Amino acid sequence: METRKIITLLFNIISVFVLQATYAQDKNKDVVHDFELELQSEYRYFTDNASFQGQKDHFPSLAIFPEYNIQWNKGYDGINFTGFFRLDRDDNRTHWDIRELYYQKANNNWELSIGLKKIFWGVTESNHLVDIINQTDAVESFDGEAKLGQPMLQFTLTTNIGNFEFLYLPCHRKRVFSGEKGRLRFPVVIDKDDITYESSAEEWRQDIAFRWSHFIGAFDIGISHFYGNGREPLFTFDSFGELNAFYPVINQTGLDLQVTHNAFLWKLESIYRSSKAQDFFALTAGLEYTFSNIDGNGLDIGVLGEYLYDDRDKLALNALQNDVFFGSRIALNDVQDTSILIGGIADIESSSKILSIEASRRLGSSWKAELETRIFSAIDDEEFILSNFSQDTFLRLTLSKYF
Repeated sequence: METRKIITLLFNIISVFVLQATYAQDKNKDVVHDFELELQSEYRYFTDNASFQGQKDHFPSLAIFPEYNIQWNKGYDGINFTGFFRLDRDDNRTHWDIRELYYQKANNNWELSIGLKKIFWGVTESNHLVDIINQTDAVESFDGEAKLGQPMLQFTLTTNIGNFEFLYLPCHRKRVFSGEKGRLRFPVVIDKDDITYESSAEEWRQDIAFRWSHFIGAFDIGISHFYGNGREPLFTFDSFGELNAFYPVINQTGLDLQVTHNAFLWKLESIYRSSKAQDFFALTAGLEYTFSNIDGNGLDIGVLGEYLYDDRDKLALNALQNDVFFGSRIALNDVQDTSILIGGIADIESSSKILSIEASRRLGSSWKAELETRIFSAIDDEEFILSNFSQDTFLRLTLSKYF
């Protein structure tokens, strides 16, 4: 029944967009279409022996990313679509999603969007605390950067004292976890349908969010508040040691701040989240300094450092409770758009470390190669989340073709 409701909702949204596009095509000669397609082959290899029964080491997969945009009325009206499908050895990682499908109307100092959309809030590199609107696509990427499309009504008002963003979110989307064959999972395979809700309305609880943002000299500041079903499930254990999980109803107030001073970027994200189950405070703060155009050959090297704190301590679901992050961003600024990001997170109170390398380079005019590796080193057994991933060091290679 729940799946049927969601499909019906999506069908109604798509129907409205099709009618809008048809009307635009008939009434306007200045309609602009744009279609792009990315085909991606991926191979992930986990270097260590599996921790749990049924897990595999090699994961080849294929993915497709179609995008379509149509604009009319001199760009003041438009429809945007981004789709996604992946076929993977892990059954739970074989999935599809409508990342974005929304109608957008702009008019002088306001903008309205209706449909499925992705919204990003935040400024820090290692942990996006204030980024609360979209559910994380946990099977697609380890770093939480991949997000599911969120049904919403978004209204943004631009004024002399800042941008005011209002969001109405009619339903909640559950997080998907790796299947039996998959890595980066818990000892027990978690079915998303086994995760319950605190709210009796379950995923159809009506959520709301607000954000004010403004530039004040060198300061770029944002203050946000979210009230509704949390995006992170809360894990508990019963008297028999069985794992239970549910989505609590939360209030989250967030602050994101970036200060630009010459080649320095000073960054801060901070949240306070309250619910019946738990209240906590978390922050990520640090800086980035960029050495630009080194030796006059276009090479940019950025140096990053951040401190991460979460007063849930070892029960923090992101495993970043008292840690430091150091990294370097390298951009060659060449024709092939070669870039490298090297980083590492170290726990101040234990030996746990996560090291990472991400690199990408264009090949010709329509191909792109990417490399990613995550190394889990000396993970402390008391780490609630990371202890399950201690054997999950992996290498990921992707090759994409763009049309």
